[in-house]
Amino acid sequence: MVFPVVFLKLADWVLYQLLANSCYRAARKVRNYGFFLRNQTPRSSSQQQAASLFPTASHCDVGNNIRSSQTLVCDIHGVLLRAETFFPYFMLVAFEAGGILRAFLLLLSCSFLWILDYELKLRVMIFISFCGLRKKDIESVGRAVLPKFYLENLNLQAYEVWSKTSSRVVFTSIPRVMVEGFLKEYMAVDDVAGTELHTVGNRFTGLLSSSGLLVKHKALKAYFGDKKPDVGLGSSSLHDHHFISLCKEAYVVHKEDGRNNQSCLMPRDKYPKPLIFHDGRLAFLPTPFATLCMFLWLPFGIVLAIFRILVGICLPYRLAIFWGSLSGVQLTFQGCFPSSNLEQKKGVLYVCTHRTLLDPVFLSTALCKPLTAVTYSLSKMSEIIAPIKTVRLTRDRKQDGETMQKLLSEGDLVVCPEGTTCREPYLLRFSSLFAELADEIVPVAMNAHVSMFYGTTASGLKWLDPVFFLMNPRPSYHVQILGKVPPEFTCAGGRSSFEVANYIQRKLADALGFECTTFTRRDKYLMLAGNEGIVRENKRN
Repeated sequence: MVFPVVFLKLADWVLYQLLANSCYRAARKVRNYGFFLRNQTPRSSSQQQAASLFPTASHCDVGNNIRSSQTLVCDIHGVLLRAETFFPYFMLVAFEAGGILRAFLLLLSCSFLWILDYELKLRVMIFISFCGLRKKDIESVGRAVLPKFYLENLNLQAYEVWSKTSSRVVFTSIPRVMVEGFLKEYMAVDDVAGTELHTVGNRFTGLLSSSGLLVKHKALKAYFGDKKPDVGLGSSSLHDHHFISLCKEAYVVHKEDGRNNQSCLMPRDKYPKPLIFHDGRLAFLPTPFATLCMFLWLPFGIVLAIFRILVGICLPYRLAIFWGSLSGVQLTFQGCFPSSNLEQKKGVLYVCTHRTLLDPVFLSTALCKPLTAVTYSLSKMSEIIAPIKTVRLTRDRKQDGETMQKLLSEGDLVVCPEGTTCREPYLLRFSSLFAELADEIVPVAMNAHVSMFYGTTASGLKWLDPVFFLMNPRPSYHVQILGKVPPEFTCAGGRSSFEVANYIQRKLADALGFECTTFTRRDKYLMLAGNEGIVRENKRN
């Protein structure tokens, strides 16, 4: 049984570590703080002297060709990442893998974490974030959620040194399961040595393994033996100085540089690998203050989302736009309304980029006219609350073509040929089926912005996608209607359906400033969720 073992170990750990050690450490910290106030100038100078033992990372000669054959060692915390604390990443694990109650418990722990030393603080965050969670859930967060936040917080100066070496090994006291997926997938690391966690069966207990918290300089000696690594990158802490002193060359990344220096910010175009897919609900880095703001907003956000849904369902288009804007929803419209050809017996086919499940709804609202939307997989709840008609496709090309032809004969139709949503400025490969069905094709460039919650998910509950989007304080939608596709670029003009699909994809990408890719719906779900993204009837409940 997992839980009796966990609670016995936890009781022993609390009695010894928390009640005994932490009280002593807190008293010592208060005493040292008083000593620090009395001796501020000498202590500051000694810290500066310790920090000056090694040059900064900006002084490393990255143009030296010898670097291409050298081995580099460093930590991800405080070196590769600009963040001063790893709390936000534990919060992401707690929220995305454990749920909102676990995240709230981790937030409450901030009230006493400040009195604990680094090791005990890390043990507490690990226990709260990991206790009882399944291995596959943590691995999913490490693969699909954390990389986005790691990339946004990379230290450019440290990465420039990192990228010039041929072999890289990371030593960190952070749990290995939290960083290994990112480091191997995006940073091309050769090996990761991190703190190992105790498991029972397929679940984490929240405790450390028998090896305990990883000590970097000891792990480096055990890994390399008598051989010295070529380059070491460390933070300005004395512990890291001991670690990088075991290398032939050593450089320091200062906290002040990473926090204030604009030259340390990593621009998107310099990412080691493009970030196209990621998952998770949180759209912000959950620092303690930001997380507190989220929890304070949550009750208002739920009520506001319900109000916005009712406005969209019950009110006419003009009133829905008015009350939606009063509630904080920003809808911007660009382009002209397409003119209908009276000679055509078919409706207009709107081809949209796919940002959330609400794309057809906002297009219908912007045009102030009812539309029909087709989708590959949609939960029953999303169908119920949708203010427009939705029709499911079956992935059978012939049957889906007949269904869409029938819908076009009844009126205007909206299709998202990417087949799935993408949060980043990329367009997935367009299915060419729509190009065979109509000659009047109107491309629509749509984009959505959120500040708190993402309105899409690959592994979560999809019926909550519209709710999470509308829970944002000021969600925004941009709808840009491009002109009708010229006849010479349609199938009727002699083009193949693939040429038409690629042409429209490029036009939409240019309008939004996005990049085109050849990734598909299947690629996204296999990367993020380990499935093909199909909503099964027998799993809805």
